[in-house]
Amino acid sequence: MMRLQLALNVNDLNEAISYYSKLFGTEPHKIRDGYANFAIESPPLKLVLFENPDAQERLNHLGVEVFESEQVAVAKSRLSDGGILDAIQPETTCCHATQDKVWSRDPQGMRWEWYRITDDAPQRTEDSSTCCTGKNIRA
Repeated sequence: MMRLQLALNVNDLNEAISYYSKLFGTEPHKIRDGYANFAIESPPLKLVLFENPDAQERLNHLGVEVFESEQVAVAKSRLSDGGILDAIQPETTCCHATQDKVWSRDPQGMRWEWYRITDDAPQRTEDSSTCCTGKNIRA
């Protein structure tokens, strides 16, 4: 199983949580300072909200959440074989969780991640503020 991820920059986190709770009829899965996510069953979607009022774009990045380690490895191979693997982040703490992930960028620069959460991480680490910005990744 897998589900698409939509990561948005929002001006006001509380306002966005209220709106998306009503829109999808569900409460957030996780709320932290400046961050929230929804694990929506129908449609299968991981909606991530970053409080970032100064962001020039509302769309932060896109992703695919998978639930088996092998699915990240398969994505890594496919992206590498296709010449579109941008970065690899094994066992990284990002978005208040420990994850294995790989990144790619489309021709216009839109960032896509394929990731699996391996453990919940309740507090941000020092480098977690840049984890989803693409600034702290290695190829």
